[in-house]
Amino acid sequence: MKYPKDYLDEIKARLKVSNVVSRTVNLKKRGKEFVGLSPFKNEKTPSFTVNDEKEFYHCFSTGEHGNIFDFIMKTQNLKFGEAVKFLANLAGMRAYTFSKQDEEREKEWITYKEIYQNFVEYFHNELLKNIKASDAKSYIKKRGLKLQDVQNFKLGYVTDEINIYDHLLKKFEKQDLNNSGIFYFDEKKQKHINRFRERIIFPINNISGEIIAIGGRSIKENKFIAKYINSPETKFFKKGSNLYNLDKSRKLSNKLDYIFLVEGYMDVIGLYKNDIQNVVANLGTALTARQISILDQFFNNIIICFDGDESGYKAALRAAENSIIELKPEKKIFFLFLPDNYDPDSFVNEFGKNKFLEYSNLNTIEIHKFIYNHYYKYIDDNPSSKAVFEKKLKSIAGMIKDEFIKKYVLDYYLEEILKLSPNVSNRTLSFKNKKTKTLKSTKKYFNETKSLTSIELKEFSFLYILIKKPEFIENNFYLIENVKLFTNENKTLFDALVTQSNNFKKFNLSNFDIDTNLIDRVLRFAPIKNIGDKNLNDNEKIISIMGEITRDLKNYELELRIQDLEEKFSKDLSEDTFNQLKELKKMQNLN
Repeated sequence: MKYPKDYLDEIKARLKVSNVVSRTVNLKKRGKEFVGLSPFKNEKTPSFTVNDEKEFYHCFSTGEHGNIFDFIMKTQNLKFGEAVKFLANLAGMRAYTFSKQDEEREKEWITYKEIYQNFVEYFHNELLKNIKASDAKSYIKKRGLKLQDVQNFKLGYVTDEINIYDHLLKKFEKQDLNNSGIFYFDEKKQKHINRFRERIIFPINNISGEIIAIGGRSIKENKFIAKYINSPETKFFKKGSNLYNLDKSRKLSNKLDYIFLVEGYMDVIGLYKNDIQNVVANLGTALTARQISILDQFFNNIIICFDGDESGYKAALRAAENSIIELKPEKKIFFLFLPDNYDPDSFVNEFGKNKFLEYSNLNTIEIHKFIYNHYYKYIDDNPSSKAVFEKKLKSIAGMIKDEFIKKYVLDYYLEEILKLSPNVSNRTLSFKNKKTKTLKSTKKYFNETKSLTSIELKEFSFLYILIKKPEFIENNFYLIENVKLFTNENKTLFDALVTQSNNFKKFNLSNFDIDTNLIDRVLRFAPIKNIGDKNLNDNEKIISIMGEITRDLKNYELELRIQDLEEKFSKDLSEDTFNQLKELKKMQNLN
């Protein structure tokens, strides 16, 4: 008998090709791909490539090409069925045994999917075409969504145009409809009620992109009903084992090593439509270790970004204590808190993609530090309070599964605890009263820098050092030789500083013929100014910082060239193009 296509697809969806191959081949990341020595031939120069996005491997030496099933069959000399069992176990899935029970389950699964597909398709069309959906359309427009967003996420609105239960009964059995979770039985009215009536619906897909549940948002203000609801758990839907938008975001894991984890459907859609597509949401419940474990299969860094209000903070703390147990040496979990009154959706819609990413880069905090900072706020200046504090941190660290991570988190906590001064209450007070920028000034800053890109900010830091430390640059001119900037204004300023100062031998800004607006932008927005004058008076520190900046600029140039060649290679698959790519990626690694 054949394995069901859905079963095989889910195995492929759960396992990146690079994760499977790296168990036997030493792979190195090169741009969007991985390369290594061929497992099919002895060689000294890597000719074996893995592409997670396209879900295949290719060996230029032997011509071998295929997916994860082919790789396991060929490298371990297994038959197809044996390879399937091996990979299913690796993916954490049940073995498919072709028993009568499995066959029945497969039939139920096919029916279950079809019910959800029919339901979602019908009410997606209702949202687009039915005049009774005008309130829902107004809400969607108010939230800044366009037709493309509605179609991308297959949003719908559940009108009462027809009795959808009776309509679906023409195609499906009553028992199957009842098992879907879309309806519940009203004892008083003695009829089946549509759980999502008068709600905007958000289809929830499994990792393979098949609809397995629905989230619903009421557009009416009613304190007696929940604003958001989800399908109840069924045989095929477990809230703690699924994530909204995972089916789309997992495909980006070969390009990006991090993912944002947010609270709500609209947060996901808001970020996605602003070109931050590496984003998922948990499904209305506390974040589970299982959800973290799923994300770990695809991404090395998880950034948990909940709302900036009190409930968002409490949810973040629960998430931290639930998910720290999954920390691994090669994986990291961060927390990001937005300014007051902002959630990811409102922040990115107001300030844009670049500002959201910039804010994230500057304000993330590692999970163990977030937990420490939270409990530190409640220490009093007495031994009992300190003992409770230490006991709590040791208890949390003790839950971590990985022994190496557990050791270093415990070490961090103990080192910090030992630093506590006798006057803890004063330190706690200053911690509690520490002020951040006001919302008004934060908004002004982001509005002023709305158009700046990450590479511009990197260039600003480079130019900031030139302006602030001209004597140092004159004596270490090699640091800026052969450095290339990419934005026109910054290139203009760079050239002017070098030429008009005669390679920084006579540096006097007031005598230079340079647009002062260019200088003002650098002095105002260069991220490096936040490290303080102390670091800029340390010559070794400056050399280190300049080295990092120039490496990033060179890698940016290489990345642009690599992207062009990868696009070419995806079309021609020529060895010449591959060799060019290989050389560029060697240079990138050396940088």
